Amino acid sequence: MNRTPITPRSQAKIHYLHLDKALLEIEQAVEDYSDRLEQSTESTPDIESALADVATTMNHFSAIGHLCSAFHLSLFESQILLLCVAQATLPYFPQLCIKAQGNEQLAYPTFGLAMRLFPNAHWNAVLPESPLQYWQLVKVGINSDLPQSRLQIDNSILLYLLGEPYQDDRLMHLIQPMPVKANLNIPLQPSHQELAERLASVWRQTHTTSLTLPIVQLCGVEVTDKWAIAATACALDRRSLKVMSVSNLPTDLTELNHIVRRWEREATLTNSALLLDCEQLNLAEPALNTAILQLIQNTRTPLIISSKDRILSPHRPLMTFDVPKLTPDEQRNVWYSCLGSTAIKLSGHIEALVSQFNLNSLAIESACLQIKNQNEDSLLLPSSSLLPTLDSPLSHQLWDICRTMARPRLDDLAQRLDSKATWDDLILPEIQKNILRDLVTQVQQRAKVYWDWGFAGKANRGFGISALFAGASGTGKTMAAEVLAKELRLDLYRIDLSAVVSKYIGETEKNLGRIFDAAEAGGAILLFDEADALFGKRSEVKDSHDRHANVEVGYLLQQMEAYQGLAILTTNLKSSLDQAFLRRLRFVFSFPFPDSKSRAEIWRRVFPQKTPTQGLNFEKLAQLNLAGGNIRNIALNAAFIAAQAEEPVMMKHILSAAYSECMKLERALTDTEIQGWL
Repeated sequence: MNRTPITPRSQAKIHYLHLDKALLEIEQAVEDYSDRLEQSTESTPDIESALADVATTMNHFSAIGHLCSAFHLSLFESQILLLCVAQATLPYFPQLCIKAQGNEQLAYPTFGLAMRLFPNAHWNAVLPESPLQYWQLVKVGINSDLPQSRLQIDNSILLYLLGEPYQDDRLMHLIQPMPVKANLNIPLQPSHQELAERLASVWRQTHTTSLTLPIVQLCGVEVTDKWAIAATACALDRRSLKVMSVSNLPTDLTELNHIVRRWEREATLTNSALLLDCEQLNLAEPALNTAILQLIQNTRTPLIISSKDRILSPHRPLMTFDVPKLTPDEQRNVWYSCLGSTAIKLSGHIEALVSQFNLNSLAIESACLQIKNQNEDSLLLPSSSLLPTLDSPLSHQLWDICRTMARPRLDDLAQRLDSKATWDDLILPEIQKNILRDLVTQVQQRAKVYWDWGFAGKANRGFGISALFAGASGTGKTMAAEVLAKELRLDLYRIDLSAVVSKYIGETEKNLGRIFDAAEAGGAILLFDEADALFGKRSEVKDSHDRHANVEVGYLLQQMEAYQGLAILTTNLKSSLDQAFLRRLRFVFSFPFPDSKSRAEIWRRVFPQKTPTQGLNFEKLAQLNLAGGNIRNIALNAAFIAAQAEEPVMMKHILSAAYSECMKLERALTDTEIQGWL
């Protein structure tokens, strides 16, 4: 019978050439078998020789050859597979099947036809544990008479043999190609490149030895870095990489085993590794944890687990790599690589960025692209026309871009404050203001002192700065933190301790860990407001609750020492804090209750310039013995009263607001305090 060969696409020619030749052999075998039936002749040596040629056709350089070799198919099983390919690809092949089987209802290959057609036939080719069935290469139809059962190739396998890009259709909604963001335009830095090479080396060793392929676990907080390491390791070992979220992992173990088998089939054919994304793993879900352990135990193809914390497997050991953040030198290299010649113009500012923002490679690359897009015209000017200093607009833009990119997600545990207060708004004795300026200086000069001057080599703890602001409520502790944040151009987060502290053992530490981990990248200022509840004197251990409370304090001390940013604690009762805790703090700052002179200055500055006022006597108002926070409340309430009366703010409005504020404080407004107001 004359046939038209399958027309290949150029990129799949080698698959088609080998497959086309093999199909010719199968077609000839079926035709010869049909002719023998008509002539009632026995099999001829020429036919047997032709069938034997099928085996030589399936070499390791073709898709069919690779498949047969990878799944250890016998010659008969290979011929069954080709029989099914012929049925799926040759329009006239059903007629050959009808002719060969003498039954118009059997317009497809059956197991009985294969048994009669091929001399190397064996019954165990269709057993559940046979490669054809185990790997679901060929479907055997349900029929009470096995020889009459239909043989049909799996659609994904057919596409693979035809040279099409292969992906199992049953896995497409579960497993995806590695996102583009993991393939950075810049190479891995040395510390991460070393991990990628070690991982690739482990895989290569298993190729040449009988060692079991290990399950690899990448642990750390930077997801992008871990994925980039995995992608690089796969590239070094000439593997492709696919990703599966742990949320897509079936918890039904029967379904899970089915998915694992389908994936291992795909991984074998495409030389792929699977990255299991466990970044959002909830350890409180026992069914999901059981599914992960089942996957670890059963898989035999390369598996990489990406998680923040280690996953322990009781039945199969995991090879765990801790992925560190980029070192300051590595971050500096990435900045210079991404900015190119612009980095030279920003000399000095790059070091400040590295000191303040602990960014991964992708974040640095994104920041550089954004700053180039915003300043495209100016960056194209001659180098002499763009010489930014640390206070230049370009430097500020880059700083603010980094601050935004590194902004932590702490909505449920902290509140980001919009820092508008300036040094002029902060009414304090000059000596106290100078101490606050010293704190700013230490944050700004941290890079020079620690790295340029070598102090980092002598420190074995974090390079962050911790401070305690102590003073009565309303004396300016929160405002001082806002002033620092504005001066340093950093985000300020006020920590809601009621959401952090938990009665359940271990939950407080977990919440604190989330806060510090999230804030680390951007060096945000953390303000633990009214911290007495958590940071009080460590008690003598009398029971498990005391022990638990002391563990929480110890954990906080450890986190503060390791934190790269500025952490501020506020308290109304400095005397209640443990001296051991105070020794760990770099700055301990006392906010005095404002005297009459300070209160008068607060009153002068409390009203915005646009606020209409009339007849205000600030010296008389300073007689009111309240802290600055209460004075601001009174001023705001007085403004509302005056606005309602359509009048400028006057002493009478302030008096009315002062009565309300004192009632809230459960204290009386004395005659001495309001003498001469009206």
